[in-house]
Amino acid sequence: MLIEALYDAGYDVAARVDPDENLYVCVRELQPDVIIMDTDSPQRDTLEHLCIISRDQPRPIVMFTDDNDAEKIRSAVKAGVSAYVVDGLRKDRVKSIIEVAVARFEQYQALKRDLEKATETLVGRKQIERAKGVVMKQKKCGEDEAYRILRKMAMDRNMRLVDVAKSVNVVTDILG
Repeated sequence: MLIEALYDAGYDVAARVDPDENLYVCVRELQPDVIIMDTDSPQRDTLEHLCIISRDQPRPIVMFTDDNDAEKIRSAVKAGVSAYVVDGLRKDRVKSIIEVAVARFEQYQALKRDLEKATETLVGRKQIERAKGVVMKQKKCGEDEAYRILRKMAMDRNMRLVDVAKSVNVVTDILG
């Protein structure tokens, strides 16, 4: 019924994968836009495969199931399932469910990228602050002057300020 509903909604089905097959390998080879699963109850092995897929090859995952166990739902969402639909396999709902799952997935990916960027920026700032401290101590200067020295060094070497700061910190660690 799911395959028919997908075709009726205008989707192409790249493959139908048996639960015993290695889902990770199939996804890597087929590169589907969306993973759609129809299962009575998500199995531990399947959820582990989905977790690896979500980590290495992220894409929206829609799971149609009859299992409304709260723990299974949490496990599925933790594994990367974008939409966990219980008793919802109706032809007229399939397209909207998939569209919502794709939108949620895209929103989650954007938040994840923003978090990674913010974390990287924070780590970079910590590196710069530490390097400024080293320069202040060595040159016996103030914070503004130490920053100017690091910035000039970065510009002279055509490097990013954070990379110069990391180099200063590495040398400091080596020399003790």
